[in-house]
Amino acid sequence: MKKQILILFLIFLLIIPLVGSVLAKVDEPTPPTQPSSGPGGSDYSHASVIISRYNWGAQQYWIFEPDSPKPESASLIAFNHGWSAFYPIFYIEWIKHIVKKGNIVVYPRYQLGFSIGFKQFTSNAINAVKDAIKELETGDHVRPELDKFAIVGHSLGGGITAYMAALASESELPIPKAIMPVQPAIPFGPLVNLSKIPSETLMVVVVGEDDTVVGDKSGKTIFYDSKQIPLSQKDFVIQITDKYGKPDLVADHVAPLCLPFLNAVDAMDYYSTWKLFDALTDYAFYGINGEYCLGNTSQQRFMGLWSDGTPVKELVVTDAP
Repeated sequence: MKKQILILFLIFLLIIPLVGSVLAKVDEPTPPTQPSSGPGGSDYSHASVIISRYNWGAQQYWIFEPDSPKPESASLIAFNHGWSAFYPIFYIEWIKHIVKKGNIVVYPRYQLGFSIGFKQFTSNAINAVKDAIKELETGDHVRPELDKFAIVGHSLGGGITAYMAALASESELPIPKAIMPVQPAIPFGPLVNLSKIPSETLMVVVVGEDDTVVGDKSGKTIFYDSKQIPLSQKDFVIQITDKYGKPDLVADHVAPLCLPFLNAVDAMDYYSTWKLFDALTDYAFYGINGEYCLGNTSQQRFMGLWSDGTPVKELVVTDAP
């Protein structure tokens, strides 16, 4: 009998820490959800998205148009993917967010395979956008408002974003009002003179604190080599990892990916990349929400609140990275 009591006591001692650990995890704060309004918010002006695909291989591109209601025209966004992310599924939630806010998105494939034709990637992306514009100006499409053009891109697509802006005039692309290279990569370069980016362009360069894939070197190159853009029109933004609650908010290289189910959309999207780009295009196109994207303001840095009211670690904004 004494032996049984001793065994039960030992089991009790083992179980208590496990139960405590489980309860602690249940009680841990959760990240902020999507805001109901404003940049990054869920106040969508359109309920659905029309998706079309054109051409093939490195010349392939997708067009995403706002619908329900379908507008006659809309501003135009070029979205450049990271290395080998040929298909929009990798960023689909972000793309849909941009479109339901009232924009057309063009997604150039620009790559045939994993490593073939690197020097043609930027020209492929440019040609895809030009072809998409021609397509959008025909048939039953939402017409593109070419005076409201912006470019965003992740990883290698971030480098291509800067290149496209620099080559826009000579390539007969619309002049971008705003660009946002996210965790950009410029291998073997820069191959393009970034001082050719129009001086009136608004620019936010975003890097991740824990991005061990490309780091921040290319981001700094884009920021410093575009000296023609006044500091009042550009910022260098650093995403910060926060593991205060569960799940963690991690500022690594895959943070901008928005694969359904596999890469859950979280506050690193809502309050960082989504918010910054929404605000940047709002400011560039309509002169509103500038405080959410430029100037090292509290609105720009704010990353929401954990469920217990604790602020998520803010974005770091600087003009001297």
